[in-house]
Amino acid sequence: MTTFDDREHAFEAKFAHDEEMAFRITARRNRLLGQWAAAKMGLTPAETDAYCKAVVQAEFEEAGDEDVVRKLVGDLIAAGGDTDEAAVRKALDEQMIEARRQLLELK
Repeated sequence: MTTFDDREHAFEAKFAHDEEMAFRITARRNRLLGQWAAAKMGLTPAETDAYCKAVVQAEFEEAGDEDVVRKLVGDLIAAGGDTDEAAVRKALDEQMIEARRQLLELK
């Protein structure tokens, strides 16, 4: 192998690692968001676990965070919570930081 091939493989490996980490951070963020919303809705531990899984699944509906935000806002309003999109987006940002911190501590 040449030096160029080695560099190309190293770049590809780094890219794959970075993409995997981004996916894991987003999934963890969504789980944390689910826990945040479940606490606001007063769900039981079993309901919270199921709800967190539903929030993680919502991420796969479309690209970006809009599907998750839409789900959380809709569910919180339906549960009688006094929340709005701005509060959900703030929680989304806060949980992203927490998710990144948690995954970096595991390394």
